[in-house]
Amino acid sequence: MDITRTAYGTWNGGRFMHFGEPLEEGRFVEVLQYAYQKGIRTFMTSDVYGNGAADTLLGKALKGIPRDSYALVGMIGHDFYKGERAGSKGYPRFTDPALRGTAEYADYIRMATEKSLERCGVTQFDCLMLHNPDFTGFRSDAVWKGMDRMKDQKLTRELGIAPGPANGFTLDLILNFERFAGLLDWSMIILNPLEPWPGRICLESAVKHEIKLLTRVVDHGGLFHGDVKEGHEFAKFDHRSYRPAGWVEVGNSKIDRMRHVADRHGLSLLQFACLWNLAHAPVESVIPTLIQEIGTGTKSIEAKVDDLAALPNLKLSPEEVEEVAEIGENKGCMALKGGNPDHEGEALPDRWLLNAELLDVAKRWGVDPQKDLGYTHGAVA
Repeated sequence: MDITRTAYGTWNGGRFMHFGEPLEEGRFVEVLQYAYQKGIRTFMTSDVYGNGAADTLLGKALKGIPRDSYALVGMIGHDFYKGERAGSKGYPRFTDPALRGTAEYADYIRMATEKSLERCGVTQFDCLMLHNPDFTGFRSDAVWKGMDRMKDQKLTRELGIAPGPANGFTLDLILNFERFAGLLDWSMIILNPLEPWPGRICLESAVKHEIKLLTRVVDHGGLFHGDVKEGHEFAKFDHRSYRPAGWVEVGNSKIDRMRHVADRHGLSLLQFACLWNLAHAPVESVIPTLIQEIGTGTKSIEAKVDDLAALPNLKLSPEEVEEVAEIGENKGCMALKGGNPDHEGEALPDRWLLNAELLDVAKRWGVDPQKDLGYTHGAVA
């Protein structure tokens, strides 16, 4: 099956990522099955979530369901087989030269893909994505020849790239589109009405190179679910607690200013955010995070599944899209990952200097790195 308009990721429910209330194993599987029953037909998993545990639970949830009745997206890229975890920074990318050389990339890609498929209980992904690549992953011919072999060997039908986990990688992604457009079918980016920047910068390139986009963080850290309000308490290790102070209050204030667009069409806030994303030409799928928030008076994760599954088939007008983008404008509100004008020193796995190649990309696409990608203020505005 092709990737559908709505999708469900195994990071949902907080079991494998630090947010909200972690679902115990039985309920985690039940919610996956519930999503399928409600009509969500695309499921995404990453082999590094729980060192394969997310794959296994997804396979358990989908066992016995006709394989041609859902799309399955797998992600590989972090080497938890041979690499050592570096605390909160996670496992190294498989392209880390301390782990292997260029000639070994293809063997790793095949091994990781086969093991993920085995855990999921299937023989083929509908799309295989390179997950959280470093600079080598964005630009290496050896990496993408290895990925392309997975199509030749019938282990996936399509290929994609999933930058992250934080926001950015703008010029790197456009470079990737230019170099590997003939291989790429999909890319995942962060986009929502409160984060039009920097995701919208790459849209024109995606259209030109005929690359479809799957957008995540549609809910903006839970705000578009409507149960994260002023004074909301996050768990000790919830990754949202590291956002700038005041982001919940400022975000909800902006939502109030754009709420009339949702009301005009009879939409929930989540549906409104999803349809805003889908109104952009290359965006063909949305995959918001569905969280069981802690505390009283919060929505159940099942209710959030219901909300997503009921997404109506309508399109916001160009005028509505731009009105919302102006309200949600967040340009310069954070230090972006990837090639960045603010980076200094040695390259990190998720951040590096702007080299001549990336500066050429910026010139071709009319991007002023300092003006369009720079961190211009230290708090949400």
